[in-house]
Amino acid sequence: MKKEIHPSQYRKVIFKDFSCDHAFMSRSCAPAKETITWTDGNEYPLIKLEISSASHPFFTGKMKFVDTAGRIDKFNKKFGKFGKKKATAAPSEEAPNDAE
Repeated sequence: MKKEIHPSQYRKVIFKDFSCDHAFMSRSCAPAKETITWTDGNEYPLIKLEISSASHPFFTGKMKFVDTAGRIDKFNKKFGKFGKKKATAAPSEEAPNDAE
């Protein structure tokens, strides 16, 4: 294994899935701006998650539709025009006439 390519400052961090209010503690070196008090009474950095194994349909067996921050609307707004067929343009009036 190569030396000095992995971070050395791992610490205990709380990961919280806000879609189902599930939290778990793990070790991470990811930056965190907020903190939270854990069940042991200590304060740990908080990393917010949009989806975890507690809310993902593969792990829960339930098809739960989660649209965070209107991502589907953004997608449809951005790429919706590609699904529609364009109207055929009328022939131009300045087309050359070969009869002359």
